[in-house]
Amino acid sequence: MGFLVMIREVSMAKAIRVVLLCVSVLWVVPKECACRSNFSRNSSSSSSSSLRPLRQRPSSVNVGALFTYDSFIGRAAKPAVKAAMDDVNADQSVLKGIKLNIIFQDSNCSGFIGTMGALQLMENKVVAAIGPQSSGIAHMISYVANELHVPLLSFGATDPTLSSLQFPYFLRTTQNDYFQMHAIADFLSYSGWRQVIAIFVDDECGRNGISVLGDVLAKKRSRISYKAAITPGADSSSIRDLLVSVNLMESRVFVVHVNPDSGLNVFSVAKSLGMMASGYVWIATDWLPTAMDSMEHVDSDTMDLLQGVVAFRHYTIESSVKRQFMARWKNLRPNDGFNSYAMYAYDSVWLVARALDVFFRENNNITFSNDPNLHKTNGSTIQLSALSVFNEGEKFMKIILGMNHTGVTGPIQFDSDRNRVNPAYEVLNLEGTAPRTVGYWSNHSGLSVVHPETLYSRPPNTSTANQRLKGIIYPGEVTKPPRGWVFPNNGKPLRIGVPNRVSYTDYVSKDKNPPGVRGYCIDVFEAAIELLPYPVPRTYILYGDGKRNPSYDNLVNEVVADVSSYITQSSSQLSEDANLSFLMFPLQNFDVAVGDITIVTNRTRYVDFTQPFIESGLVVVAPVKEAKSSPWSFLKPFTIEMWAVTGGFFLFVGAMVWILEHRFNQEFRGPPRRQLITIFWFSFSTMFFSHRENTVSSLGRFVLIIWLFVVLIINSSYTASLTSILTIRQLTSRIEGIDSLVTSNEPIGVQDGTFARNYLINELNILPSRIVPLKDEEQYLSALQRGPNAGGVAAIVDELPYIEVLLTNSNCKFRTVGQEFTRTGWGFAFQRDSPLAVDMSTAILQLSEEGELEKIHRKWLNYKHECSMQISNSEDSQLSLKSFWGLFLICGITCFMALTVFFWRVFWQYQRLLPESADEERAGEVSEPSRSGRGSRAPSFKELIKVVDKREAEIKEILKQKSSKKLKSTQSAAGTSQSQHGEIT
Repeated sequence: MGFLVMIREVSMAKAIRVVLLCVSVLWVVPKECACRSNFSRNSSSSSSSSLRPLRQRPSSVNVGALFTYDSFIGRAAKPAVKAAMDDVNADQSVLKGIKLNIIFQDSNCSGFIGTMGALQLMENKVVAAIGPQSSGIAHMISYVANELHVPLLSFGATDPTLSSLQFPYFLRTTQNDYFQMHAIADFLSYSGWRQVIAIFVDDECGRNGISVLGDVLAKKRSRISYKAAITPGADSSSIRDLLVSVNLMESRVFVVHVNPDSGLNVFSVAKSLGMMASGYVWIATDWLPTAMDSMEHVDSDTMDLLQGVVAFRHYTIESSVKRQFMARWKNLRPNDGFNSYAMYAYDSVWLVARALDVFFRENNNITFSNDPNLHKTNGSTIQLSALSVFNEGEKFMKIILGMNHTGVTGPIQFDSDRNRVNPAYEVLNLEGTAPRTVGYWSNHSGLSVVHPETLYSRPPNTSTANQRLKGIIYPGEVTKPPRGWVFPNNGKPLRIGVPNRVSYTDYVSKDKNPPGVRGYCIDVFEAAIELLPYPVPRTYILYGDGKRNPSYDNLVNEVVADVSSYITQSSSQLSEDANLSFLMFPLQNFDVAVGDITIVTNRTRYVDFTQPFIESGLVVVAPVKEAKSSPWSFLKPFTIEMWAVTGGFFLFVGAMVWILEHRFNQEFRGPPRRQLITIFWFSFSTMFFSHRENTVSSLGRFVLIIWLFVVLIINSSYTASLTSILTIRQLTSRIEGIDSLVTSNEPIGVQDGTFARNYLINELNILPSRIVPLKDEEQYLSALQRGPNAGGVAAIVDELPYIEVLLTNSNCKFRTVGQEFTRTGWGFAFQRDSPLAVDMSTAILQLSEEGELEKIHRKWLNYKHECSMQISNSEDSQLSLKSFWGLFLICGITCFMALTVFFWRVFWQYQRLLPESADEERAGEVSEPSRSGRGSRAPSFKELIKVVDKREAEIKEILKQKSSKKLKSTQSAAGTSQSQHGEIT
């Protein structure tokens, strides 16, 4: 009906042309990607035929303006754009005589009408278009701008997905919602809220903005627990139904991202539902300050709706230009309020004007050409010749992006992603009769109470410790940040599932007195609850029939929020027995499971566990008996390798001492048989420090001192180890640990309901037929005593806390064998993403730090038993070579150094004796002609051995005689020379 009215208002020819242009969009947009390459290739050729170059500066330039007149943003933008046009035309320093002509078009808040308006603007050969204010319309007409190369400058489209890669001719002159969502995420993190509910209008701006918020929160380990979408233009009844549904959820923190024209309806309905009371948190994006600023006066009823709301508003630097513009506003729009979008629209016009001034000063002309793609109608009667391509559009767009000047909103400059530099927001708290500024946010410094421009000169600092805000008053006049969540189902008591155990009842069991359960785990849970800063109504519900321990896997299953989906997802992972047990009890869907519940990987996939309050792990328990005494027990202190190396070193050191003492000490000389006996005797007598041979050489004494120190250490260690073996009671078991238990084929006992059975089957590949479920401690002890041959078990695999109780009552007949082969703990299981799980973990840590956990442990689990829990392994107590290799290394290096010095001395003495021996040989033999040129013969190994075997005193005597002979021969030669000299004279 509205469309027919529009046709009556315009001429028939004009209406037909508009309709044809609108239909052409459906044909142009899909063809854009496919035809882009063809157009770029043919543009030069087409331009040559249809270009109409302007050889001189034009008298006027057309610029389009497209937005919704009848809206909060449009009512402020229209007079601002007109004022900017008048100011530009009145300023002789800009464009210099060229008139800026702005052609207005109403988009009427409709994508279809907005697209038609964009096409009508393009008919007027505009060089740029200012607008639209709607992100949805911006998505549509950006395709038109791309096709016709006309820059599109939007002062109100804040959708983060309006990418410069997809829309190269789109430019946002306002702030990007990408930064606003980062500001909200920082505020949520600053306040300690980890879950929020997003209420948003279901359009491009709403969906994409909330999507960015979800991504940012995920990086901070927070999340949007529910996305509540509102249909554009929804009535109060639809909003009421939506708010009723979100009010049944846990989170009480709401982020409202809607349109300013209808957003106040959300708070009106929330007020009627009692959702503006204490405990709620409401955060509004920039739409709310825009709506309030656009009102000439905000009445008391409206402020009453918004008490305690936190809102974010575009921050613009205070300047004289801004104050002058705000002072003019009363003359421009006396009946409407002033909002930030008016300033962004004003600056957009000036940005185009300054860019055109640069464009013309660079001697560029404005030319248009026909788009060949729009002429390929394939025989259709649609005529698109009215649409022209701005040939210099790409160059003009680059000039706009390179602009850097100051406007009403502050510095106008764009980064590599075409976003305004230094984005900033003002954090408002609506309380009393007017909004109150509690801080600022910028991507340079995060939340701060200081104006952002004062921090730009400092290094960026967005750390958590640097975040600051003034005090905020929340709904219900609460000054402390609310908890941000409540228990689901409108705060009904917490349903707590507790295993109805029949064994190890000190951990958890049924009780006749309130609250109906008792035990170590219950006391820990209650102590943690008492530390929470808020009351937790709770009801304990026993799980199990009281005849056998219930399946803990099934208990955890019932904590999962959506049980039916969990059964579908995890049925393949559960054992057959677990599935049967799951169907045995009615589904109760607990909020939390409290008890001796082990934290294992399979359970953490579907529930959240608290911090462990006790350590646990699987161990093996087996029967033990006292080891029989062996006649060879004296060999047990050392390993075979240790005995071999020790014996070898005794012989090695004996040989070294014989070599070093042989030339000096008469006790180490004699016939070969005697010397061999001396070596063996001396070697092993040092073991008892009873060697009778004295060492006289310095090197021999040095080696012997080091060796005696080694022998002292070895003797002491051997004595201590042998004493321990012979005096301490030794126990032994056929089962040495989990490895020997796995390789055997004997039955293994496990406790009913625990994860041990599934672990042995799935992780260790033990046959299910080998596993025997046991009910309580009596069955444990009976099965172990009977053994596998009499219908019992060879060993039991269970968690360490249970085994401590079992060993106390076993009279030391059983022990743990091997090591604990899993490391885990017990915790309380909550539904996934439950905020109570985080608070309870903090409370458990506080109990541990204050020593309360230890007190509760002593109250319930103060077991005393005289026997040691674990048997000792004789092989583990043996002393091995790795404990003494350092001593042997020192001894070996000492022997090597002494031997090196000894042989160097022998070789030196041999070299001094060698010439004398050579002379004697030459005197007794006739030299052959071939040897006439040699002064001495080569050293002989036989002669070297003779020198080594001689006593040190004999060597010294020979060297002394040789030195005396050499002195006499020198004196004789001198006397002969003097007599010959006298005869000649």
